[in-house]
Amino acid sequence: MEAIAEQVLRPIARFRSGFSQKFGIPRQSGLVKELRGEVVFLPEYRDPEALRGIGEFSHLWLIWQFSQARREKWSPTVRPPKLGGNVRKGVFATRSPFRPNALGLSSVELLEVRLHTPEGPVLVVGGGDLLDGTPVFDVKPYLPYTDSHPEALGGFARSETAGGLEVNFSPRLLERLPPEHREAVTALLSQDPRPGYQDQPERLYGLAYGGWEIGFRVRGQVLTVVSVEKGQASGRS
Repeated sequence: MEAIAEQVLRPIARFRSGFSQKFGIPRQSGLVKELRGEVVFLPEYRDPEALRGIGEFSHLWLIWQFSQARREKWSPTVRPPKLGGNVRKGVFATRSPFRPNALGLSSVELLEVRLHTPEGPVLVVGGGDLLDGTPVFDVKPYLPYTDSHPEALGGFARSETAGGLEVNFSPRLLERLPPEHREAVTALLSQDPRPGYQDQPERLYGLAYGGWEIGFRVRGQVLTVVSVEKGQASGRS
């Protein structure tokens, strides 16, 4: 068989989001539509011509790297948290970040195209599930006539629905957050950020988003916010 030269993947952009750590990031893209993020292109790719026509699409695919999950060796099986962390499945039957090339795929809503900013062209998107600073390798348009399959089977992966938990967020604590973060944080909490195998009503959890630390507890189907404090600013990775 004729040898094919391998091409080294290089990032074309970085993703900017309010997530400075992995805990609390939605388990899939599109689950929390209130989230806002930005695709900021690297200097070599800051040519507005590369985005000609992209505004005609409502959604995009982002191909990116789990930058905090890179490993020298890979395992053929992983333990999905949503199955309790004790059941092994084939890595290619999951969306685990611990895979040979640590690549992620996200479908996001295109909200705005900013062609001329001090950082060059920037895409503002909704529903992203990426850590701040995540390397983005490619951007492609989402095509509803071929990319959408309503009849598709979800296998062992539990379906996710918005508003899974009732969020008890007192007005006093909610008002500590900047107005632009309030809907997104409330929606994030409703998705239950805890690992699927943890159910400890007395445990205090902390969600970091946009430079704020939100402390909460979960009892049954009710999540109660107990603190909102200014944290460290979101850092680039």
